[in-house]
Amino acid sequence: MKEINSKELVKIAEEFGTPLYVYHGEKIENQYQRLKDAFKGVNVHLHYAMKALNNVNILRLLKQQGCGLDAVSIQEVQLGLRAGFEGRQIMFTPNCVDFEEIKEAVSLGVIINIDNISILEQFGHEYGSSVPCCLRLNPHIMAGGHSHISVGHIDSKFGISIYQLRHVQRVISSHKICVNGLHMHTGSDILDAEVFLRGAELLFEAAESFPDLEFMDFGSGFKVGYKEGDIVTDIEQMGERISEAFKAFCGHYGRELELWFEPGKFIVSESGSLLVKANVIKQTTSTVFVGVNSGQNHLIRPMFYDAYHHIENISNPNATPRIYSVVGYICETDTLGYDRKLAEVKEGDILRIKNAGAYAYSMSNNYNARLRPAEVLFYKGKAHLIRKEETLEDITRNEIEVL
Repeated sequence: MKEINSKELVKIAEEFGTPLYVYHGEKIENQYQRLKDAFKGVNVHLHYAMKALNNVNILRLLKQQGCGLDAVSIQEVQLGLRAGFEGRQIMFTPNCVDFEEIKEAVSLGVIINIDNISILEQFGHEYGSSVPCCLRLNPHIMAGGHSHISVGHIDSKFGISIYQLRHVQRVISSHKICVNGLHMHTGSDILDAEVFLRGAELLFEAAESFPDLEFMDFGSGFKVGYKEGDIVTDIEQMGERISEAFKAFCGHYGRELELWFEPGKFIVSESGSLLVKANVIKQTTSTVFVGVNSGQNHLIRPMFYDAYHHIENISNPNATPRIYSVVGYICETDTLGYDRKLAEVKEGDILRIKNAGAYAYSMSNNYNARLRPAEVLFYKGKAHLIRKEETLEDITRNEIEVL
């Protein structure tokens, strides 16, 4: 796979303007295939967590690879259907939603994943045994790179506690609910196969109470690299160990089940770059700032998760390195990178912020009435505009003037 080089990115920035999101299509395909290949000897299915990046062209690119979707809202379900996915290819895993949203999802034919006993009771009352469902269990495992992305611990709002299984079984028996899948997700940025294996053992034990299972879903959370020398998930080693444990379980269960995962960041994060322009170089008594034409409205992860995103000067990559703090144009402290060694930056230079494929555009906003940038897909050697830059008319369209 040929990487996009600095000259190509500068050319793309000149053609489409900045700020600009650029995604490398072949990188997305390679990450999907690498994960798929890591699980050998088992019937593995990947459902892309579309909350990471939901542009219709990205969804269709993954559909071509044979991927399914993981949706967490009815609107994401609708986007998946618009992209050409069939209902049976979409897993719907909401939380804290009105039951009407569940009913709409059932009518659209998607796979329902339930993480709440109250919803399970309503589901059983409404559908009985006529519509199968999956159960999302909370294994009470603390895992993930930040407290905001650890979702399988005892204080998490996600999932039905593993300790509530007897209550769950009563509800299922009372309403004759058909449970065809079990699901867990502990968090993101997980390095160690042991985290998945601990959760797997709990799901394997729980499976004894569910004779009609067709699949088990272990969520995702595989860590990608954000900086040089970063420790990342050894996908091949993890795939080997999980596959071995899953095959042993299926032998004990009495038939082969499907093994599901819901990767999002792993597939798209490294494919994405946010290209920004240096507006000003500002020197204070202690810091040299590079002020760029973007900010937390386009990449909120550094402020929200203390996330590190590598930044490089692609206009003058061979200039003398100097130390800068890269900040945005938002009326907040929106620092994109503290004390970074960059090739000397001049006003007008284009900077590349890496790992902007996941949770960048999808978490972007219009704070300060700023507009969201365009998106470009670089695929098979050509840059394709896949979303136009917003206009002021776009963000005021739904206003109703009464004064």
